[in-house]
Amino acid sequence: MSEQDHRPVVSGPQKMTPSEAFVETMVANGVTDMFGIMGSAFMDAMDIFAPAGIRLIPVVHEQGAGHMADGFSRVSGRHGVVIGQNGPGISNCVTAIGAAYWAHSPVVIVTPETGTMTMGLGGFQECKQLPMFQEFTKYQGHVTHPARMAEYTGRCFDRAMSEMGPTQLNIPRDYFYGEITCEIPKPARLDRGAGGEASLNEAAELLATAKFPVIISGGGVVMADAVEECKALAERLGAPVVNSYLHNDSFPASHPLWCGPLGYQGSKAAMKLMAQADVVIALGSRLGPFGTLPQHGMDYWPKNAKIIQIDADNKMLGLVKKISVGICGDAKAAAKALTWRLTGCTLECDATREARYAKVQAEKAAWERELDEWTHERDPFSLDMIEENAKEKPFSGGEYLHPRQVLRELEKAMPEDVMVSTDIGNINSVANSYLRFEKPRSFFAAMSFGNCGYAFPTIIGAKVAAPHRPAVSYAGDGAWGMSLMETMTCVRHNIPVTAVVFHNRQWGAEKKNQVDFYNRRFVAGELDNQSFAAIARAMGAEGITVDRLEDVGPALKRAIDLQMNEGKTCVIEIMCTRELGDPFRRDALAKPVRLLDKYKDYV
Repeated sequence: MSEQDHRPVVSGPQKMTPSEAFVETMVANGVTDMFGIMGSAFMDAMDIFAPAGIRLIPVVHEQGAGHMADGFSRVSGRHGVVIGQNGPGISNCVTAIGAAYWAHSPVVIVTPETGTMTMGLGGFQECKQLPMFQEFTKYQGHVTHPARMAEYTGRCFDRAMSEMGPTQLNIPRDYFYGEITCEIPKPARLDRGAGGEASLNEAAELLATAKFPVIISGGGVVMADAVEECKALAERLGAPVVNSYLHNDSFPASHPLWCGPLGYQGSKAAMKLMAQADVVIALGSRLGPFGTLPQHGMDYWPKNAKIIQIDADNKMLGLVKKISVGICGDAKAAAKALTWRLTGCTLECDATREARYAKVQAEKAAWERELDEWTHERDPFSLDMIEENAKEKPFSGGEYLHPRQVLRELEKAMPEDVMVSTDIGNINSVANSYLRFEKPRSFFAAMSFGNCGYAFPTIIGAKVAAPHRPAVSYAGDGAWGMSLMETMTCVRHNIPVTAVVFHNRQWGAEKKNQVDFYNRRFVAGELDNQSFAAIARAMGAEGITVDRLEDVGPALKRAIDLQMNEGKTCVIEIMCTRELGDPFRRDALAKPVRLLDKYKDYV
């Protein structure tokens, strides 16, 4: 329960309805907001949400509701809750729960089910709802009797927090009714420790002999609120700190030891410094395979470095990378314990502190210069597109802009305390180089699930959790098409956010593969769009079309002003060239081979 939540909860065994038991258990767990679309399956419980202090925010599509619950939980550190009608309303949430699973978000999805008296007869909106989510949940609670409603509800909320991931509460719709006697369970929260003494001592001994230690600050640092402890450890070692992939908010960009993110389109400074490490501390990171792939032509992972991996989930230790020491512990507590062990000791890296610091600053400065000079992509296809786009005008009459220049201008104009979500796609992923943050719980991406349509609804949920913070989403025109309808949710329910849409008229990430592997034979990659700014205005939001580079920063500042001071959602449509950044993975496809004569030219 949040510190600000003073709603009373009934205590001791009492007579109540299962609906009341369900709602009271949510109150006990501090639930103030839920996302979904109303349905008859849970209407008896929904009828008492308001007097319980729970707001159900109706969305346009249930996938959006799941993403909103994800964004809400990632900002607040509390549960996100999503609910929908049995059958199709629930199946619409599968993709969003998959994304929440890979983001380690404590989302509880409530899935009312077909009634017990008709189950198995193929009735209206009937389906097996537990198998749908078994791959994407940490725990599935199925209410087996109305008297156990509070028990299962409480367990789903507890397990979501203890295992840091989605859980499913499946309730036969007739189990909301009747009279039961039960007690509302108090929330149980784990007090996570630093890890085993032996592994902590072994890690400290390894660090004492390190000559060039590097820290990877992962998502676990954000979830454990461990940024200050990570800073203290880095400062004791004089170690550069790199963000794990898509966790750019896990270490403040203004800190002199910050070096930027690893992974796709990450920081060359971070990668070059990683390559020199003899000891790597992976703090709160599972070292996922996609986030450690070669990038910018560099296979930067240090082959001979000793790896100390710290993760609250023991199953992640050594799963992807060979490690020397595995610590099953909380990132905050473990970092604090290691710093304590190193305090007052003489470390081998103490002698090279100044030289290493100078190297860090030099690499960072070189990368910033490169970003400033990297105004457009330089591969043959992109150069062709730049030349072609220079000859045509967008419907707004200006000119098509280089995505990298746009991203740099957006970076410069970002307000303090901003929250940013990014969708999957080419320009959005190139943004990894340009997104810097000062505090945790500020950056949200679809992580390893990589689904389109993620960013906009997620930032809506984030805004609900933190209405005082500016909220900005990035999406390409392809991904935007999957989520733009939630603009109506913003307008209907007064949830002001800012959406930046990169309008380059293509599915860029996959089209890049057709450039590299299929001789520019473009199938299903082109998009002919209307004005997204005009669509936004038709929905009751504001819309700005940007087709001059000098207008990018002012447009973002205007949209943020509309959001924070006038309570208005604004869609910034930026007209971009069709140039494309590097592919996600050069090893993901192979050059085509054709054996039939009719296809022999398709190589």
